[in-house]
Amino acid sequence: MEIVNRIEKSGLIQVDLKEYLAANSLFMGFDFKPALWNELALREKDFREFCKTHDWLQYEGKYVYLFCSVDAILPSWACLLITAHLGGIAQKTVVGDLQEAKKQQLLDVIEAIDLSNFTDGKLIVKGCSEIPSPEQLLSAFVAKVQPVVASILFGEPCSTVPLYKRLKK
Repeated sequence: MEIVNRIEKSGLIQVDLKEYLAANSLFMGFDFKPALWNELALREKDFREFCKTHDWLQYEGKYVYLFCSVDAILPSWACLLITAHLGGIAQKTVVGDLQEAKKQQLLDVIEAIDLSNFTDGKLIVKGCSEIPSPEQLLSAFVAKVQPVVASILFGEPCSTVPLYKRLKK
């Protein structure tokens, strides 16, 4: 007896957002700790000197996440100054941790998706816990593709939850 892949023959398009997540090499953190006075506070004069001598080119083309690995006092302008130094160098600057940077990268990818790949498609969106903020990212994906698809299901091919079906005219 021949084994038939009914999912493949059904024309369903399986989407796993994990496949859109960039390699870890695209992400790099900037820790404020080395620029702090006694690991307690940021002093403007010292911080500006740090910014003048820091190697910003190491962040070229990366999603840079800004964080502080110690409990310190940071003025609100500190992230803005780092963002300004990374302008034109980094792919994007995100305040937060690696998960925040990965979430932002996926949101950017979702925004740039070529909808022609999904036109009139029947999608199965895989539930994926390996991506940061799965509900937010999955919702953004559904909102992006819904105007062009015929239907959207959620889950695995053997057990799906219907989310959307275009009404016939």
